[in-house]
Amino acid sequence: MTHEFKNIVEDAFLCKNKGLKTVLASVVALDGSSYRKPGVRMLIKENGDMIGAVSGGCVEKEIQLQSETVFKTGISKVMTYDGRYRLGCEGVLYILLELFTPSEAFYKTFTKSIKERISFEIVSFFEKKPTSNANFGSLVKLNNEQFSVSNSVLKANKQLSVFKQSLPPCFKLVIIGAEHDAVTLCKYATLTGWETTIVSGSSESKSIKNFSGASGFYTVSPENMDVSNIDNQTAIVLMTHNFANDLRYLVQLKDTNPVYIGLLGPSKRRDDMLSQFIEYCPDADDAFLDTIHGPAGLNIGSETPQEIAISVISEILAFTRHQTPISLSKKAGKIHS
Repeated sequence: MTHEFKNIVEDAFLCKNKGLKTVLASVVALDGSSYRKPGVRMLIKENGDMIGAVSGGCVEKEIQLQSETVFKTGISKVMTYDGRYRLGCEGVLYILLELFTPSEAFYKTFTKSIKERISFEIVSFFEKKPTSNANFGSLVKLNNEQFSVSNSVLKANKQLSVFKQSLPPCFKLVIIGAEHDAVTLCKYATLTGWETTIVSGSSESKSIKNFSGASGFYTVSPENMDVSNIDNQTAIVLMTHNFANDLRYLVQLKDTNPVYIGLLGPSKRRDDMLSQFIEYCPDADDAFLDTIHGPAGLNIGSETPQEIAISVISEILAFTRHQTPISLSKKAGKIHS
């Protein structure tokens, strides 16, 4: 969700500089089940454009209509959407609508936090019923500072419900390698909303222009690769198609704590690489070794680069969210825990 809020903030700040009002819509409570959960947000612009979504597409038009009074009065409100009669979902959404007027100070602090990969918190005050109230609204807590979404003064009120959401750094994928399959993986990871960085060897002829959506492209030897920003919100896929180079990059990563490392190729290649890696790094932490997956990806019959990219991204999602992949038709109970 962090990347969704990042996109909303950037767009709202651009709109403010153009003199265009925006309303932030946040799902702050839910009775029953729904397509998405509390904490999802979207931005409604005064000209009718919208950024993001809080459902599969059914709720957004109603939110746009309800936001008109917020544009006119500037007073925040809560609206409800009963999916039992409209969506077939057994749930009622409670959606907070408030003007979004990000200040220069907020935008600078937020951008710095995103760049430095610092977690932050959003706190929303509301009532669980459809009504307007000037005391409704959200605060964004960034690095020991807090900013009101609408620049109004908000204080904790015992009569109001509170929804709190902690957001980690944007999920990041580091692709080590610049062959055709890396180009495809980058494209699909970007569509998923991940920040994607490419690390290429010096012999590669490609540049960032070849990698749609990539946030960075680095031509560097394994021993000189900067690993300081690799954290537990980072996945890595080694795909140089060169055993020796993959091994050298893996050795360079030995003191980092990524959430996932994927190795392309058959299981014998993985076993040989891990065997040599342990010879070079006998003191490697077990937790680091547990993040290594090879062959990377889920067994879904992938053959083309596009299908392989889906397979790898699916495994990263399943592993980082502690899920055992099965067909949802075989899952007992609710889709989401």
